[in-house]
Amino acid sequence: MEPSPAREHVGGLIKHFRKRAGMTQKRLAYETHVSESLEGAYERGERIPSAGFLIDADRHMTAGGVLETCVRLMEQESSRAQYLEWRLLEAEALSLSGYVDTVLPGLLQAPDYMRALFRSRVPAFSDDEVERLMRRRLDRQPVLLRDPAPTVSFVVEQAALERPLGGQQVLKEALLHVLETLRALNHVTLQVMPTKVETHSGLEGSLQLLSSPDGRRSVYFDLEGKGKLLTRPVESVQYVEQYGAIRAQALSPAKSLALIERLAGE
Repeated sequence: MEPSPAREHVGGLIKHFRKRAGMTQKRLAYETHVSESLEGAYERGERIPSAGFLIDADRHMTAGGVLETCVRLMEQESSRAQYLEWRLLEAEALSLSGYVDTVLPGLLQAPDYMRALFRSRVPAFSDDEVERLMRRRLDRQPVLLRDPAPTVSFVVEQAALERPLGGQQVLKEALLHVLETLRALNHVTLQVMPTKVETHSGLEGSLQLLSSPDGRRSVYFDLEGKGKLLTRPVESVQYVEQYGAIRAQALSPAKSLALIERLAGE
């Protein structure tokens, strides 16, 4: 990711306080539970430092709260930069989870379903743009096949499984693709949120969560086509608890699998 002026500024501050504290990059990385390469990327402005990292780095280097005040600045990075940071976090995550309310999860989408989804957009994407977006989404899916594999879970609204984007045949193939993935990868689970449910903790909309190798949690929203990445520990815990409630209200994985099989058969 190309450095932005704000990230270069924060990276320079990290480097300044690290040197003032007489610490090597390796030592700071150890103290803040990140890899040395990631710490270096923070200093070069190539990655968006998480709130947890900035808070911990501030404490270990006695920066007097200067780095902690940079959390808000990093939260103002462009939506594209936040999306790219999420993709980098996703590629190395220990666990991935998400609640999806309108379509199938991106990591489980079949190509024709993606094409139908992107062609539904108003104003319309060009054919080249549709293909570019498809390639970008397909490039994310190998994370499911990574070794060691992340723990992956999704909750999907029943309506998303019944919405025939691109026609009934495209939907059928998309559901069969989901079933094939779930049967082949035992580290991936999916639960269905029934349409007729009296208690629902996900009415605010879709959300994605992940746990990084450093143990920190991140949350990502796609709000009106603009991504928003949250890394503050308090916010992360809040959304982890919300997702736990959503999972508890959904059908079990076994009942969800049976429902998808029935819908695919229909």
